[in-house]
Amino acid sequence: MGVVVPLDERREGAGIQALSDLVAADLERVNAQILSRTGSDVQMIPEVANHLISSGGKRLRPLLTLAAAKLVGYSGEGHIRLAAAVEFMHTATLLHDDVVDESEMRRGKLAPRMLWGNQASVLVGDFLLGQAFKMMVEVGSLPCLDILSTAATVIAEGEVMQLAAAKNTATTEDEYLAVIRSKTAALFAAACEVGPALHQRAKNEQTACRSYGSNLGIAFQLVDDALDYGGREAKLGKKVGDDLREGKITLPVIFAVRRGTPGERAFWKKTLEEGDVNEDSLGIAIDLLQRHGAIDETLARARHYGTIARDALALFPDSDAKTAMLDVVDFVTSRAH
Repeated sequence: MGVVVPLDERREGAGIQALSDLVAADLERVNAQILSRTGSDVQMIPEVANHLISSGGKRLRPLLTLAAAKLVGYSGEGHIRLAAAVEFMHTATLLHDDVVDESEMRRGKLAPRMLWGNQASVLVGDFLLGQAFKMMVEVGSLPCLDILSTAATVIAEGEVMQLAAAKNTATTEDEYLAVIRSKTAALFAAACEVGPALHQRAKNEQTACRSYGSNLGIAFQLVDDALDYGGREAKLGKKVGDDLREGKITLPVIFAVRRGTPGERAFWKKTLEEGDVNEDSLGIAIDLLQRHGAIDETLARARHYGTIARDALALFPDSDAKTAMLDVVDFVTSRAH
């Protein structure tokens, strides 16, 4: 089965490179903070944490924390710990997600649960969350602590919402968007808001950065949804079709179910609700998604949310940070990894 997502690989990495270069010095300090905070006398903790943290993730969320702080002219030290806390929160959710989803691969490597087991993955995720909150407290900003602790709660709610909607082919687009606003977009939003909050910028600037992050996060997840049926394993870092095998209801499936014939809906019900997946199921699913334009429609939705993210930054004057953050929108909506 060929690649069905028409993404331009020549752009891959271009949008995020300017951002990485802009905050390179700060990112080195974040990485040092991450390394020091994964240390523990309990040997398994750094082994599990570093397996995932050092496995090639782009650090997109902490990069956004650093960029948003630069966007509003912050010049202190607190954004370093906050960016590290954001990365720890993200890593903890990945460890927990892989257990819930029974995933085998993560970022092109065996998921930690496959090497150390489910219990270790959950508990090390809890350790990282604890370290994240410790760093937030050290920064000493109640608004930032409120933003990130609220995000942690909302992410957990999103996970439970997704669990409740799992294998339900009657899930609507609005219901699914509510899940990803909580599960994915909440951390993007918080990552972008804490810098302006730390610098005590005007409320409209904090809200603008939050809107940018939230809509970028939605776009990010929708592209992920499309890539799961049309990407390549070398780029995805996981098996193509994992969402189908795990019975996940994502936006491409929602479109295909809504637009399909009774017979096609029966296929989705059998595969996703009943778990009757065989070696032909993925090919049939991709054919149905193509037939109803579900992948293209999902990518169109992602571009729509990307446009909202771009518009959210309009109130800020032109700067290198603003340009880099706008480029990230293009990276997210055109990535091929």
